[in-house]
Amino acid sequence: MATAAEPVASPSKTRVGWIGTGVMGHSMCSHIINAGYTLTVFNRTLSKAQPLVDLGAHLANSPLAVASQSDVVFTIVGYPSDVRSVLLDPTSGALAGLLSGGVLVDMSTSEPSLAVEIASAAASKGCASIDAPVSGGDLGAKNGTLAIFAAGDEAVVQRLNPLFALLGKVNYMGSPGKGQFAKLANQITLASNMVGLVEGMVYAHKAGLDVGLFLNAISTGAAGSKSLDLFGDRILKRDFKPGFYVNHFVKDLGICLKECQIMGLALPGLALAQQLYLSLKAHGEGNLGNQALILALERLNNVSLESPSAPAT
Repeated sequence: MATAAEPVASPSKTRVGWIGTGVMGHSMCSHIINAGYTLTVFNRTLSKAQPLVDLGAHLANSPLAVASQSDVVFTIVGYPSDVRSVLLDPTSGALAGLLSGGVLVDMSTSEPSLAVEIASAAASKGCASIDAPVSGGDLGAKNGTLAIFAAGDEAVVQRLNPLFALLGKVNYMGSPGKGQFAKLANQITLASNMVGLVEGMVYAHKAGLDVGLFLNAISTGAAGSKSLDLFGDRILKRDFKPGFYVNHFVKDLGICLKECQIMGLALPGLALAQQLYLSLKAHGEGNLGNQALILALERLNNVSLESPSAPAT
């Protein structure tokens, strides 16, 4: 692994580990393999890592085994309990297998307090930990254009810049936990954007507009947004495949609300969005993508964008 005197990670001297090869992780790993890095991967369902093994990755049977063969270990898993398990479990976790000088990079969306705890545990072993959650969904992962919110030792983040650059644009946010706070604020912003997008679509439909023409018309105006660009067409095509799971978005918004309670902060738009997404989960739609929010608004109004709507009078 590069030292402080050797500031950059490189394929010739940095072994990379990756835990979590799902919708996001698979694409992110492929960029690292294609850049020439030696990559060792672990996924809870080992068969799901097979496509990466076919690309040249090595398969390990535990997070500890990944870390024992790596200088930098990335994680992107579902829930804070998963983060704690794969990183801090004393018998199978990555930190237990990491040599002094190694780095943990958690790209999951998790609790800021857990990020601080992991950083402290890593430091006590002579290692470093960076919380670096990402935004951009499956397309951002596939295209290497993710927004990365990195926090921890800034020198370590700079050292890892060549790896981050393969995945997207890194933004240094501050001390441990601040990356998670930035991602939670991102999710709060996204949640209200999604509510606005689907409400606008339902309103346009009810008014008898061609919703596709409507979206195209507003895309270059003040109502244009990344949410519209990413999800407008998918919603029209009834494409609810997950770039980001409803279940995970409910988890993220729940963490946001918990942090708001700690801060004494009232964010009513966040609370409304969380309730709407929770209704999707209640209808068994938690494994759909977060663009499935349209289904909740259709149910509330007894309409479907799939059916013609008579113009409003």
